[in-house]
Amino acid sequence: MEEVIEQLRELNEPVPVPLELPEEEVLVEIQEQILIHLPFALREYLLQVSDVVYGRLEPVTASDPQSHTYLPEVAATAWSLGVPREFVPLCEDHGNYYVVEEDGTVLLWEADTTEINEDESWESVWHWVRDVWLES
Repeated sequence: MEEVIEQLRELNEPVPVPLELPEEEVLVEIQEQILIHLPFALREYLLQVSDVVYGRLEPVTASDPQSHTYLPEVAATAWSLGVPREFVPLCEDHGNYYVVEEDGTVLLWEADTTEINEDESWESVWHWVRDVWLES
């Protein structure tokens, strides 16, 4: 995890209005808004590196309700498209959604089939960051 965080920090791209990292209280408010518990690794990601901008993928954020990556908005959209309600969206990618299960496993929900692709899974958010986001 620490290596992935270091790599993200090194690759962070400068942007005109940088994102901020959320406080723990903000994550509690988000959980109340979306009515689902945030898995531990997703909480860690949001608290430690959700301000990183890198590459073409844009994982969810938690500090700016006006951002197109704001978790409650991304979740509302994903769920309205058919993503099962028990999954927390991590990242939208061309209409597909990487989602996090309660145990922290990341899966790929595909829009064309409206189903989880069982062949695409990662042990945790950190494995997904390393294998998908940093490789995109």
